[in-house]
Amino acid sequence: MKRQILAQWAIGVVALAGPAAVIAGAVQALRPEPPARDPHTPGYVKATELPDGTNAPADRDGNFILGPTHPPAPETQESAGVPRGSVYAFTMSSKDSRIYPGIARDAGTFGTVDPSHPARLVVTTSHPAPYTRKVEVYVPRQYVPGTAAPFIVGADGPDRMLFTTLDNLIADHRLPVMVAISIGNGGGDAQGSERGLEYDTMSGRYAEFVEQEVLPLVEEKAHVRLTRDPDGRATMGGSSGGSCALIMAWYHPELYHRVLTYSGTYVNQQWPYDPETPHGAWEFHEHLIPDNSKKPLRIWMEVGDRDLLNPNVMRDGMHDWVVANERMAKVLAAKGYHYQFVFAQNAGHVDHAVKLQTLPEALEYVWQGYRAGD
Repeated sequence: MKRQILAQWAIGVVALAGPAAVIAGAVQALRPEPPARDPHTPGYVKATELPDGTNAPADRDGNFILGPTHPPAPETQESAGVPRGSVYAFTMSSKDSRIYPGIARDAGTFGTVDPSHPARLVVTTSHPAPYTRKVEVYVPRQYVPGTAAPFIVGADGPDRMLFTTLDNLIADHRLPVMVAISIGNGGGDAQGSERGLEYDTMSGRYAEFVEQEVLPLVEEKAHVRLTRDPDGRATMGGSSGGSCALIMAWYHPELYHRVLTYSGTYVNQQWPYDPETPHGAWEFHEHLIPDNSKKPLRIWMEVGDRDLLNPNVMRDGMHDWVVANERMAKVLAAKGYHYQFVFAQNAGHVDHAVKLQTLPEALEYVWQGYRAGD
């Protein structure tokens, strides 16, 4: 009864008001909060439960349980006496992009389930549209001009927490002297949007966009030289930005070997539909990782106990972020990958407190074994 009243209220509000923000609010009101999942649920991976407030060791593979409290790591805070890097900012426009000329989905619309294929969403309200994106480039004070720098590419930028953390870890000699490239998305979210097209597409396209259109501008505007060694290149992101980070390295392991993801969207969210990967990023743990030779990747992953669960109309059994990340941990272990999986208790989707707690350890884990190349 309560749900029916909410539905009637939402329809009335949308009819009277109409703006996208109101519609989004009505839809949110109808969406139940994800339940807190127990990391000891049958079928979940076996994991080491850590003392509350502590992190996993940066030099150990495997599965770990954190929380329920999440104190911020001191390395994520500015520290007196630590050399601070420079940040260079610039804007990119869709009119200058050969790879992503730009799309958008009409405000207040989403998509409908294909009646013949329940795991496929049909979007009819997406159309060409311009965008701009911000890019911020962190260059550590210790960088020697002209040398080839290792670097990390981050989605959904700018990410100032990352820059501050790098200041501290580089000063402590816990990370190499590295550049960080924090790239804004092209706008929107999920199927039919520019962000969805960039981050959820199962192909090498986004990595090629970064390689061909972003990195040359980074070298020019930030006055750096970036390494061509894939072992000196990392990707990171949260939600669809997380799945994008793995997509970049999976389809272009000659470019990237290190991946860091928060609440990775390893679910069925790809659009347009592709018969090669019919279930989108769910294919990673369903077929791609189990059915292919091991790639030279090192992966850190996190999911929250209250992470997303069926946040759209498809109800296809492939939209539970906790299950998707648990399945990822299983297949990575079975295939012999170097990976660390963190299950965070008392945590939501791309939980800010969890990132404050874990980012330094995650970065140290991802960069284990790095030896400078060119």
